[in-house]
Amino acid sequence: MDEPVKRPSVDPLDKLIRLTRRGGAVRLTRLNDRQFTAVSAGLGLVLAAGVVLAAGPWDSGQRKAEADRAVAWSRTGGADHGSAEASGPKPAPSAPPVLTALTATAGNAAPGARTAPDAAALRAALGPLLKDPALGDRRAAVVIDTASGERLYGKGAGTPMTPASTVKIATTVAALSALGPEHRIATTVRATADHRTLTLVGGGDPTLDRAALRALAATTARTLKENGVTRARLTYDTSRYSGPARHPIGPNENLAPLSALMTDEGRLDHSDSGPAPRTDDPAGDTARTFARLLHDAGITTAAPKHGRAPAASRQVAEHLSAPLSALVERALTNSDNDIAEALARQTALASGEPADFAGSRRAVTARLQKLRLPLTGAVLADGSGLDRDDRVTAGLLAGLLARAADPDHPELRPVLTGLPVAGFTGTLSDRYTGKSRGPGLIRAKTGTLTGVNTLAGTVVDRRGRLLAFAFLASGTTSPTEAQNALDRLASALGDA
Repeated sequence: MDEPVKRPSVDPLDKLIRLTRRGGAVRLTRLNDRQFTAVSAGLGLVLAAGVVLAAGPWDSGQRKAEADRAVAWSRTGGADHGSAEASGPKPAPSAPPVLTALTATAGNAAPGARTAPDAAALRAALGPLLKDPALGDRRAAVVIDTASGERLYGKGAGTPMTPASTVKIATTVAALSALGPEHRIATTVRATADHRTLTLVGGGDPTLDRAALRALAATTARTLKENGVTRARLTYDTSRYSGPARHPIGPNENLAPLSALMTDEGRLDHSDSGPAPRTDDPAGDTARTFARLLHDAGITTAAPKHGRAPAASRQVAEHLSAPLSALVERALTNSDNDIAEALARQTALASGEPADFAGSRRAVTARLQKLRLPLTGAVLADGSGLDRDDRVTAGLLAGLLARAADPDHPELRPVLTGLPVAGFTGTLSDRYTGKSRGPGLIRAKTGTLTGVNTLAGTVVDRRGRLLAFAFLASGTTSPTEAQNALDRLASALGDA
């Protein structure tokens, strides 16, 4: 992962949220260049570079690819996305309809003009689409105006359904609430007083990589050599996690065995997202790699053994993960199951619960209760959504997103900035292509299991309001047709 970029002092999405919270009073004629840039970032494809460059703190190769793609769009009729500080972005040819809609919600709007779609308009827009047979035999939908917190539409809002990967929204909200966006997960090396016994201690960071292990080895070797030691016994400690290492789905390319110590999510093919062959022993593999790196640094060890760090040992090296905000964004953008399960366990640890499935379920549920969210019927069996025993309501998912937009909860904002951008990033990169208003304006978490298709996120409507939505469907028979039906619902919401 590349070095994280510095978060701007005012996040563009925060600016949009604040403006919509003020009753939609977006007077574009009064915006200076910096403010205009912030608002345009929330409008996605209209000013695409603003979204992909300023969406959040996670700066990876993927984020750079998004920026390149935004530039490519601008070369084919989009905006000139030069330095915003120098001159400010120029509206794209597609911008006037959106800007006109924003202006209509400002203080110069015509008398009687609404600042958010009413229930009748949403029923007319969404009702027929929810009857699409592609959505299976059960479906639910909720739409919330994030500016007011008002529910604008609901169908089956309180019916618990299988969420698939949209449960990651609940997981990430709970983790941010428990730990804060700046929290980092530590992997450490501890040594006995004579420096002849070393313990590599896993803290639960699934993104630990070889470069981090090399840095740990170099620091450890330097300390040992300073104390005249070049040969040591090596153990590795995974006691931070408890319970079974296997998810109930069993061995699966979507998730490595759960361990407090692993490298690159246990992936064996050098990939960084999606299904991949996984090691059966992520902790042992990591410890053996660390032993080789110690050898390269001049410290000889025997084969590492599993065990606990001696009580009297002291820390001699430490690696900190990326901030929790970045892990949350990566978990949501790529629908990363390993990170999601790790975040659930970090929430358990912060809550004094065992870091296993049961402890994580209790901890995540308790955190959501503190946020006063509708939890009737909710079952948070895992952190990733791979467990079919998971149950949430459309009201809960939309409520989580609305809470993440609440100015009183800025710590939850990475949940919104991490949502895939339609037509651009993560699991929505190949969806909404060619749709008039989908790309850039819709950000949503996808969910797919056999017979289950879900979509929950936000959309900027024609009035410039940020709406939170959740659409759940079960009993589906064609994933592609179900996804298309869900995409039509989100697009229609933006047009309502």
